[in-house]
Amino acid sequence: MDNRRVPGIEDVDRLLGRAVERSMAAHHRHRLRRLGRLEALAPPDDGSPWCREAPPPRDGCSIEVLVDGADVLHAIAEAIRGARRSVRLAGWHSAPHFALEREEPPTVLRELLADTVARGAGVRVLLWAGAPFRVFTPARADVAADARQLGGDTGVRVAVDDRERLLHCHHEKIVVVDDEVAFVGGVDLTDLGGDRWDTPRHPARGRLGWHDAGTRLRGPIVADVAEHFDLRWTAVTGDAAPAVAVPAQAGDTTIQLLRTIPEHVYDQIRNGAFGVLEGYMRALRSARELVYLESQFFWLPEIVDLLAEKVREPPSDRFRVVVVLPSKPNNGEEDTRGMLAHLADADRGRGRFLATTIDAMTGSTVDELYVHAKIGVVDDRWLTIGSANLNAHSFFNDTEVNVQVADRELARGTRLRLWSEHLGLPEDEIGGDPADVVDRLWIPIARRERERRSAGERRQHRLRELTPGSRKLERLLGPMDAIVVDG
Repeated sequence: MDNRRVPGIEDVDRLLGRAVERSMAAHHRHRLRRLGRLEALAPPDDGSPWCREAPPPRDGCSIEVLVDGADVLHAIAEAIRGARRSVRLAGWHSAPHFALEREEPPTVLRELLADTVARGAGVRVLLWAGAPFRVFTPARADVAADARQLGGDTGVRVAVDDRERLLHCHHEKIVVVDDEVAFVGGVDLTDLGGDRWDTPRHPARGRLGWHDAGTRLRGPIVADVAEHFDLRWTAVTGDAAPAVAVPAQAGDTTIQLLRTIPEHVYDQIRNGAFGVLEGYMRALRSARELVYLESQFFWLPEIVDLLAEKVREPPSDRFRVVVVLPSKPNNGEEDTRGMLAHLADADRGRGRFLATTIDAMTGSTVDELYVHAKIGVVDDRWLTIGSANLNAHSFFNDTEVNVQVADRELARGTRLRLWSEHLGLPEDEIGGDPADVVDRLWIPIARRERERRSAGERRQHRLRELTPGSRKLERLLGPMDAIVVDG
C-alpha cells in the first residue's frame, strides 16, 4: 500500500471519512434512543462488568476456551457422538459434507447427525436462509439444497430462518447437547469461504489458513444458550418448545450470555437485544492497561472512538492496544484500514497501538491466513468470545451470541495462550508485564516482518504489522451501507 501523502486529497479523504463515521454513530444512537435502549451504548458507570440486558449472569458454571478449528470441531463432534437426548445446532452456514475430524474415515456432519438420530436423540438444525441475492454467499437456493441434504433420509429436523434485517444475516454459532453442554464461538461447520479446520501451528498447506476460537460451557449458562435457540426455532417453525431445565452447577465461574438481536425480527423480543454492544462498552471504557482484540472486521466508530480517546490520553503509562485482524477481510478492508489510521493518528508514534495479522508458515513458505476469531481481553480481568465481530453488522444488525466472564485467571490464561501461538514462544517467556512484551516482542517482530514482506525478503516469523490506509472513496461505502440498510 502506498502511504505517501498527497497534499489536500488526504485531508479531504479524512474529513469525509470522519463525517460518514459520525453519521453512522448518530444513526445508531437514534435507533437505540427510539427503542429505549440507549443504555447499551452508554451504560451507567457502576463498576460492574455485567450487562443489564437479559439474560443475567449465571453463577456455578465452567468454561473451556478452545483455540483453532481442530480443537473446537473435535470437541463438538465428541459431544454430539455422546448425545443421549437432544442436539441443537445453529450457524451462519453448515455444510452437510463438512468434516469435523480428519482421521480416516473423517467425521462428516451429515453422517454424524444421522447417527445421532439413529441412536434415539432428537436433532434440530437452524440455518440462516441465505442471501436473497446471488452476489452474496451463501445464496438461498444453496442453503435450501443444504437443508434438504441434511434432513433427507436422516431424521434430522432442519429449519431455515429468513427473518433477518435487509442485507444482514444470522451469524451466531451455537451447539447444545442434552441441555448439559453448549458451545459458543466463531467456528461454523463449513468450508464455505475457507476450511475452518486448522491447528494452532498454522502450517502452510497451499490453501488459506484459518484462525478461530470457541468455548465449551457447562452449568446453568447452558440453559441460556438453549433458550436462545428455542426462541428462534419457535419463531421460525411455530413449534412451541418446552421450558429448558437449568443444569446443576458445574464449576465456580460466573458467565453471562451476550446477544445481538435486531429490533422487529422476532415478536418475542420486539425491541431487540444489544448485550454485545453493552458488554464491550463497559469493558473497554474501564480499560486501564491493556486491550487485546482479535476480530474478522474492525470498523465500528463507537468502539474505535473510545479506543482512540484512551490511546490519545492513556489512563496509565503502561496502556497498550493490540489488535489481530485478517490481512484481507472478505469485505470492509478499506473501512478497517481507515479505522486503523484513526487510531494511529491518536497514537502519534508513541507505540501504544499496534495492528497486526498472522500468516500460515512452514519454514519460509507462506500462505495467507484468515483471522476469524472474535475475542476481547481487557486488563487480564475480562474476556469475551463468540460470533460478534467489531463492526456495525455484529453490534446492531446480525444475530450474534457471545459469552463474557470477569475472571482474571481465565482472561490472562487465554491471552497468554494466544500470544504464545502468535509469537511462537512458550508462555513462560511471555508471562511478564504485557506492556513490556508488546514493546519488546510484538512491535519489533511485527514491524520487521512487514518490512521484509514489502522488500520481498525471506520471512522469518508469521506475525506482521498491518499498515493504516487512507480514507479512499471506496471505504465510505461500508459505513454508508450501515446507514442505508439500518432503517
